[in-house]
Amino acid sequence: MDATIRKLHDVERDTPIDLLGRRRVFGEKMLWAYVDLKEGCNVATHHHENEQIAFVISGKVLWKLGNEGSPNYREEIVEGGTVIHLPSNFPHGVVALEDTQILDVLSPPGEMGVDKQNA
Repeated sequence: MDATIRKLHDVERDTPIDLLGRRRVFGEKMLWAYVDLKEGCNVATHHHENEQIAFVISGKVLWKLGNEGSPNYREEIVEGGTVIHLPSNFPHGVVALEDTQILDVLSPPGEMGVDKQNA
């Protein structure tokens, strides 16, 4: 594998669900994703094998953490400048309270939760 350098706007963009666009770079052992959520975007609660670190660049989102109805479930409003760590298989979802940009790093690389949302 060789080093690559690209401008963000040159990375292919897809829209797996309404109100969400993303640009992904797949590495051998990690996935980097720039995610752009429009106000009202709802990423349904899901979990995945990948460990995830999300950096909210700007905007405001409601994170749903854990299984709704469980004693450990909680909701957190998060604004730009905040980092969230999600362990492997940890249930989570997001609702964009305003237009928001997030950088996600997942390891190992693979599908993101939104890839199965409309399945």
